[in-house]
Amino acid sequence: MNSRTLKKHLKYIVPEMRLALIKEPGANPLPINCPDDLEKFVEPLRHYSEEYFIAFHLSATNTICNYQVISHGSLSASLVHPREVFKGALIANSHALIVAHNHPGGSLIPSREDLETTETLIKAGDLLGVKLIDHIIVSSNGLQSLREHSPHLWN
Repeated sequence: MNSRTLKKHLKYIVPEMRLALIKEPGANPLPINCPDDLEKFVEPLRHYSEEYFIAFHLSATNTICNYQVISHGSLSASLVHPREVFKGALIANSHALIVAHNHPGGSLIPSREDLETTETLIKAGDLLGVKLIDHIIVSSNGLQSLREHSPHLWN
């Protein structure tokens, strides 16, 4: 069987896929105005036994228009690089970001690495024009906003 015959054969076996963009009616997304507004989006992170780091892409009206799982780590760590965080945000044409990660151990206190990562992401966002609005820590005990806990990072 030559390649032409194979292509002809596959044309009948594999259906052609076509992309259709359809705007379906539904609830209008609500803007994220405070950390509690993000709670329903990060709720699944409370139950994971490994760390996950998620980026929520925001529109100009502060509604979540996309999200990306940046990292899935171990029991106590996940690797996060600004390049990976902002790559998806730039592709999605995001106005701003909120990042979140979980602490499977239950603590809501940010680690030194959490604070350093946040500071690096703030600087990268300022340089790229995609502001980091907040960094949320999630555990089975609730959530903690680093913007509220460590506002000096944003000054």
